[in-house]
Amino acid sequence: MCVALVMGNMIGSGVFLLPASLAPFGWNAVAGWTLTIAGALALAAVLAQLTIAFPEAGGPTGFVERAFGRTPSFMIGWAYWISVWTANVTLAVAAVSFLSIFVPAFGRHMAAATIALIWIVTAINWRGARAAGRFQITTLLIKLVPLAAVIVLIPIAFTRDEPVALTPFPAEGLSLTTVSASAIFTLWALLGFESASVAADKVDRPSVTIPRATMIGTAATGLLYLTVCSAIILMLPAQAVAGSGSPFSLFVETYWSREPALLIAAFAAVSALGTLNGWTLIQAELPATLARQGLLPRWFAQANGHGTPANALVLSSAIATACVILNDNKSTAEMFNFMAVLSTSVTLWLYLACAGAALRLGVAMPVAALGLIYAIWTLWGAGIGVSAMSLILMAAGLPLYWWTQRSSAPAGRE
Repeated sequence: MCVALVMGNMIGSGVFLLPASLAPFGWNAVAGWTLTIAGALALAAVLAQLTIAFPEAGGPTGFVERAFGRTPSFMIGWAYWISVWTANVTLAVAAVSFLSIFVPAFGRHMAAATIALIWIVTAINWRGARAAGRFQITTLLIKLVPLAAVIVLIPIAFTRDEPVALTPFPAEGLSLTTVSASAIFTLWALLGFESASVAADKVDRPSVTIPRATMIGTAATGLLYLTVCSAIILMLPAQAVAGSGSPFSLFVETYWSREPALLIAAFAAVSALGTLNGWTLIQAELPATLARQGLLPRWFAQANGHGTPANALVLSSAIATACVILNDNKSTAEMFNFMAVLSTSVTLWLYLACAGAALRLGVAMPVAALGLIYAIWTLWGAGIGVSAMSLILMAAGLPLYWWTQRSSAPAGRE
């Protein structure tokens, strides 16, 4: 069950557009996947061990508070909230991209369609966690169908009379810079490997089960992604994949036929909607939790009649809408790439802080050192501009935090 929790939260919609982002990298992307899987396993092990050592901490922000204090803990919680609403923009773009195959007008009005989808899912979540949960259940298993279809078609493609034109290995070899640039995209698809650590108090023998489930789930998902994405970017022309709004459908159409390809696009769209729905719930609950902990104003925790943190939900979706409007001049692929890189970069600060907390607290130190190096390396691969922007966004919440602390302090206390 824990393995299912890890894999279910990791397999979202990003992987369905990811081959278009990775196509220009070719074999360098394969190397990027390998390093990313290793780095994710190291970070997953760190989070699992921290959960075992400090089960009462309440997750990543609790680990950081224990190691570095309350202010860094707020910054990490704030960063995670930023990563969620930026990720939701990416998820909405992915869903609209797949739906545009059936409704071409969506592709011509990408920004408007993306904003409409964000608010439709917001309306679903407005009615509470139960309504969001029912919608989530209906989309859970559908997301595996496109991945399974590609895996089945790989050996079939090599048995056809017409040879598969594999992308040749670069004569100059792999480039560390190019591999690093691809790693930020591959990590985007693996975010969520920390899921099992939040259920420590509900797991039988957590000291054994959580590390095992986290490692198995992360490795299995990574291997699945490595196989599927590598097949698409190496078995199809790079230019065609890079320009495709639905790389999975392109692969199925090339090695099967158009009708099943349309079905795959429909499955991918439903998967994107399901993932967007789940993270929309998180984008409301996360700031509400920070508010209940006294890290944000109580306004963020105010709930409607359905028990939904309505203020936090609406504000998060409004910020996501602003992100879409500000990036309206970008193409679908450009908007997806930018928001995916930004979301991953912000999340990397959380992973970096947790690795640093493990080192400071003396937990899983050799692995934590590897995780720290990997997080720094991936931030470098994202580029100075995006990494700096993610740091600025994270620091932007500090005035609100300080105001919250000052307004909640007892009278006469500095």
